[in-house]
Amino acid sequence: MTTDNTSGRSTIEVFDTTLRDGLQVEGVSATVEDKLRIAEQLDLLGVTFIEGGWPGANPKDIEFFARAQHELHLADATLVAFGSTRRPRGKVDDDATLRNLVEANTPSVCIVAKSSAYQVTQALQSTLDEGEAMIADSVQFLTGEGRQVLVDMEHFFDGFAENPEFSMRAIEAAVVRGASHVVLCDTNGGTLPDRVGEITSAVVAHVGSDVTVGIHCHDDTGCAVANSLAAVRAGAGHVQGTLNGLGERTGNANLTTIIGNLQLKLGHECIPPGRIERLTVVSHHVAELLNRAVNPQAPYVGSSAFAHKAGLHVSAIARAKDAYEHVDPALVGNSTHFVVSEMAGRATIAMKADELGLELDGPATN
Repeated sequence: MTTDNTSGRSTIEVFDTTLRDGLQVEGVSATVEDKLRIAEQLDLLGVTFIEGGWPGANPKDIEFFARAQHELHLADATLVAFGSTRRPRGKVDDDATLRNLVEANTPSVCIVAKSSAYQVTQALQSTLDEGEAMIADSVQFLTGEGRQVLVDMEHFFDGFAENPEFSMRAIEAAVVRGASHVVLCDTNGGTLPDRVGEITSAVVAHVGSDVTVGIHCHDDTGCAVANSLAAVRAGAGHVQGTLNGLGERTGNANLTTIIGNLQLKLGHECIPPGRIERLTVVSHHVAELLNRAVNPQAPYVGSSAFAHKAGLHVSAIARAKDAYEHVDPALVGNSTHFVVSEMAGRATIAMKADELGLELDGPATN
């Protein structure tokens, strides 16, 4: 987290992983052309980082990074290639994943690392010393290749609960070898906000200003946005998520909600001035490219986010615009609209007619 000394507003980085984690959602697929167009939309919105995919993992991502070098001209965002640490008992100089990251030719790379002792010993069938060395060796190799290195600390919160000493060793291995970011991942999505805040605060206190601490949440308990905000309050300066909350299982932290909350509610700056008005149109444009409609009740950007049906509410809004709206919808590029139904009163009919450009005389609304 950085602070603008002229305004006093802290800046929170936004890392979008729609093109990688988001595309793991069931029923959604994207062509290379789709991915290039989505990246352009994310840059238009003004996110800090765009994670484009895993180079070498499949033909589509190989083509994406090859074409991105010549066809993708980002004005603000930094394109990121994703991969993993070296293999257990392997060497960095002959590791295919690390080589593919370098050959993707992006200025920044993000690698996933096991930060849970249980995951190292059970999933990797390795030792804790080797798990730590995998992180250290990989970060050192990639920084030596001139890349900014972000490290996603997989299963961090679960790992910290079981063996905090090893989870902190994993953090230190990345920091000492030159990582710019350590990102605390709630990989299974089961941690609640108070615990996220407590653990993030402990990590921030431990690493100080040596590295930027980030947060990466999944929505399995419905708390991904709340967890992300809790981490920011605890000192995280970097938030990862996906546009419209796309992602495996119940989805990733929804950046359309996070950006609105960070910027409009908490006073942080996370996208450039004048960009938050693009939030709704970018959200819907990306949804159209992926053929997956935005949830109509999505905060800030949904078609029903500022819709009013109850006659009492509409009557109040006629007198005071903010009576039943927490923010001006125009701030995020959305708009108020009124629903005519059996619940409607005279105010609803009159305002709907005005919305449609119809003139009604007095008796017509009685």
